[in-house]
Amino acid sequence: MLDGKTILITGASSGIGAAAARLLAEAGANLVLAARREDKLKEVRGALPQASNRIALFVGDVDDPGFSEAAVKAALDAFGGLDGAFNNAGTMGDMGQVPDMSLENWNQVIATNLNSAFLAAKYQIPAMRARGGGSIVFTSSFVGHTIGFPGMAAYAAAKAGLIGLTQVLAVEHGPENIRVNALLPGGTKTAMAGDDPAFLDYIAGIHALKRMAEPDEIAKAAEFLLSDASSFVTGSAMLCDGGNSISKG
Repeated sequence: MLDGKTILITGASSGIGAAAARLLAEAGANLVLAARREDKLKEVRGALPQASNRIALFVGDVDDPGFSEAAVKAALDAFGGLDGAFNNAGTMGDMGQVPDMSLENWNQVIATNLNSAFLAAKYQIPAMRARGGGSIVFTSSFVGHTIGFPGMAAYAAAKAGLIGLTQVLAVEHGPENIRVNALLPGGTKTAMAGDDPAFLDYIAGIHALKRMAEPDEIAKAAEFLLSDASSFVTGSAMLCDGGNSISKG
């Protein structure tokens, strides 16, 4: 259902973004893979030789106010349009209670997770409007939606803000056949989760499935939201959390 569609993925150099690149390439999409690390982006593309002519790379930082406009232009230049976007780049920031948190850390987390989403929508929506519609997916989190973790106020506020942004964009642009959804992963085996065995065991235990997700499992949910399989889904905060939100034991 994505054959010939052009999809922009941010945070595409590793983890969920890289997994999404593999799945969407296999589904026939043209891809613009965006991230800060050019070497890692080249590795992702190199692992998909059968689709290399359908993959363009864009090196940049979502914190840069010009990133989104330039990334959309890269899609237009490479493939003539934009049909979907998986806005997946994010950061957890430094953990700590609010009285001890620096304003610099707060601003950084909000900028990377929420301000970048505003700018993404600002430039992606006109490009999709020109195509007669499209699908935008933001990576939010169960943190700040169904649970509050100590020390994660900035992250929770940013990710909760994404859900509010998603809802308004869905209402504003639904008549233009542009769907907007937030994807809320549970704990996932990525670099952001770290490598402390005790911490990873704890995170696994708070899920009903008693394990963390593989990046591919979250990427499959993103693929669903980007494809016509979800043609009547918009404005949702879609949990893909292994039962985290309903587990108390």
